[in-house]
Amino acid sequence: MLALPAITAALAQVPAASTAPSYSAASIVNAATQATGILAPNSIATIYGTNLSWTTHAVDFADLRGGTLPIALEGVSVNVNGILGSLFFVSPGQINFLIPYDLTVTSATVYVERQGIAGPQVIIPLANTAPGFFQWNGNFALAEHADGSLISSAAPALANEIIVLYAAGLGRTSPDVPSGHIVSTATSILYASELQILLNGQPCASSSIYYAGLTPGFAGLYQINLILPDVLAPDPVIQIVIGPQSSPSSIQLFAQ
Repeated sequence: MLALPAITAALAQVPAASTAPSYSAASIVNAATQATGILAPNSIATIYGTNLSWTTHAVDFADLRGGTLPIALEGVSVNVNGILGSLFFVSPGQINFLIPYDLTVTSATVYVERQGIAGPQVIIPLANTAPGFFQWNGNFALAEHADGSLISSAAPALANEIIVLYAAGLGRTSPDVPSGHIVSTATSILYASELQILLNGQPCASSSIYYAGLTPGFAGLYQINLILPDVLAPDPVIQIVIGPQSSPSSIQLFAQ
């Protein structure tokens, strides 16, 4: 039989299970596309991991301060290059947050802190923009008809119709907005002159983009108001291009 000192010594060598937040750079994705890689200021991003929070909490009106998203929920915060990101949602396995608007660097150090316990510091790449459509029903872009009804297989977009597309990662705006602020009016993107919408690889006329900017009533959510061309292929591939950055080429628009 082992003596008590020997048992104590043996147990001391068994590492305790870590309760610190756990994630990696590869588990931080664009919330719209769910793709890893480059993010942009004012992008909605998602961190997947474990021990990120002890509870689940989605932002509601009571969490807002002066029309701005909170930078802490349930004792959880996300530090991005020394700036706390605004939070939409925390849970043990997922955090949805906003890349701070103020960042102008090409990479950023990110870490999650939960009630004083910090996770690993990881580095993510940044660019001026990192466009991507929000998606639903597999690989189809989230879009609405002008009356606010959803564009779907049962109610597809039509040629010459004005539609509203929802996206993330379109970058800074003119005028600037405070990070995490819920805008109340139309606020156009700074890089509008570089914006193109491609349908099956062909750019729509620049005059067909009526608006590209933040969606009133939200933070970090962008919309593009677009009039579709006279001739429209069924369910075309649709892409956002801003300068050297483009959204995934696998996304389609319900259309006929």
